[in-house]
Amino acid sequence: MSNRLFQSVIHQMKDAVDRTIGVIDENNVIIACSELVKIGEVMQGVREEMVYSAEVVTVGGYTYRPISAGAKAEYVIFVEGEDKMADKFSKLLAIALGNIKNYYDEKYDKGSFIKNIILDNILPSDIYIKSKELHFNTDESRLVFLIKFDGKTDVMPFEMLQNMFPDKTKDYVISVGEHDIVLVKDMKPGTDTKEIEKIATTIADTLQTEFYAKVSIGISTMVDNIKDLAKAYKEAQVALEVGKVFETEKNIVSYENLGIGRLIYQLPTTLCEMFLQEVFKKGGFESLDRETLQTIQAFFENNLNVSETSRKLFVHRNTLVYRLEKIRKLTGLDLREFEHAITFKVALMVKKYLSSKPAKL
Repeated sequence: MSNRLFQSVIHQMKDAVDRTIGVIDENNVIIACSELVKIGEVMQGVREEMVYSAEVVTVGGYTYRPISAGAKAEYVIFVEGEDKMADKFSKLLAIALGNIKNYYDEKYDKGSFIKNIILDNILPSDIYIKSKELHFNTDESRLVFLIKFDGKTDVMPFEMLQNMFPDKTKDYVISVGEHDIVLVKDMKPGTDTKEIEKIATTIADTLQTEFYAKVSIGISTMVDNIKDLAKAYKEAQVALEVGKVFETEKNIVSYENLGIGRLIYQLPTTLCEMFLQEVFKKGGFESLDRETLQTIQAFFENNLNVSETSRKLFVHRNTLVYRLEKIRKLTGLDLREFEHAITFKVALMVKKYLSSKPAKL
């Protein structure tokens, strides 16, 4: 907080109050005062007295009141006198300087600046102006981690995340919702994907252990300019949303690893329905039972290798061939042919995507 800002307000109030007024910091040092010669003096014992009476203290001919609640308040105002008028003046000063401090912090706090960028609450043209005001380096490589908590938690682990990433000049922990926290992390250009996922895994493991809550993390691509943080935040959101549909077994999903799922997620449902109708014969897909679908999944996981798939499924090779032939007759697609297999794989993903959509009323 700027001492000059406090001093400016104190100076303007000097004549109206007609008493010595001022502000002390956490070390009991006067940082602003209507009597300039007092600036730099130490008001001994004030903080100690506030341990027992955090709201207001009268000692040594002065009334003291914290600007924000609590004995550990960063700033305390003082007014000459111990009478009711001094108490009233102290209340007015605490409100006035508290509001100014909040406005100043909001205007000049880098965390608030980053939050406004990722939520698109600031014009692109203003980003560079604000960056200069805050002496903020705009051209650094950064990643956005969107951390989502499933279910109810009594306490959001905001402070824990801040403690995990204490360098507030490079890493920013921001609350963006009841169950969502964003970490904007400074990264070295070309950081390996495994290193990035290791960071996410550490976050998830720590929070799940401490708060007994399921944690999902979406990771954006790396951006090199501050104006692209809004795009990165949207990527992290998409990573979580697409992950719910196509990567249900994973709690950490990276945008750049979404593959074809990212494309399908952006398609209109009507187009997806038309695609399914064209790919499958009428009723072909619905006629596939659970065992057949599991066979198909295993066949894809084993790179269309008949021998390996039959071994993993503990079935005879001829049994697997029979099942694949049955699928061909029902759907018109022979999964042993690469192009047919691709079409079927995409169709399965489209089907899964449509199933994740809420039913139309």
